[in-house]
Amino acid sequence: MQWLNEPAGWSEQAGALVVTADAGTDFWRITGYGYIRDNGHLYGEQIDGDFDLSMRVRGSYAAQYDQAGAMVRVDDRRWLKTGIEFFDGRPRLSTVITLEHSSWAVADLPGDPGELGLLVTRRGDAIEVRYRLDGGGSELAALAYLPPGEPVVAGAMCAAPEGSGFQVAFHDLAITSPAK
Repeated sequence: MQWLNEPAGWSEQAGALVVTADAGTDFWRITGYGYIRDNGHLYGEQIDGDFDLSMRVRGSYAAQYDQAGAMVRVDDRRWLKTGIEFFDGRPRLSTVITLEHSSWAVADLPGDPGELGLLVTRRGDAIEVRYRLDGGGSELAALAYLPPGEPVVAGAMCAAPEGSGFQVAFHDLAITSPAK
């Protein structure tokens, strides 16, 4: 795995990737705000074809838009990011789908969701996002289009658009071939 926009502080500790998201980082394109940001952190691997991306995420979210989770990226204009985003004073489940312009959806989570499990699958032109809270059952969060037939970079993502940065730990980060 390798970094796109390597953060100043990160390490691998006891099976976890621990990252401090740098201040002023984000992935966003145009919609609603009029700007493009492509300086968030992505620790991923290039993959051709179908795959399963899984992880557990726990962060110290504190500032508006602090975010951490999974990302699947064709290029700077076509990508999906999903996970926890701190919005309006509390953590939310967030998914941004970008095909030239970003589209954002958020959903409420319990007051302190603790750890979020993510499973992101790619099958052809479809990206499916599932989440799990503290070991509970898997829930569908999104089904989105990304262009098929092109390699992607998939992995762990975090960013701190407005705050001074925050720490997040990614556990059991794995990219596997789909079960046959």
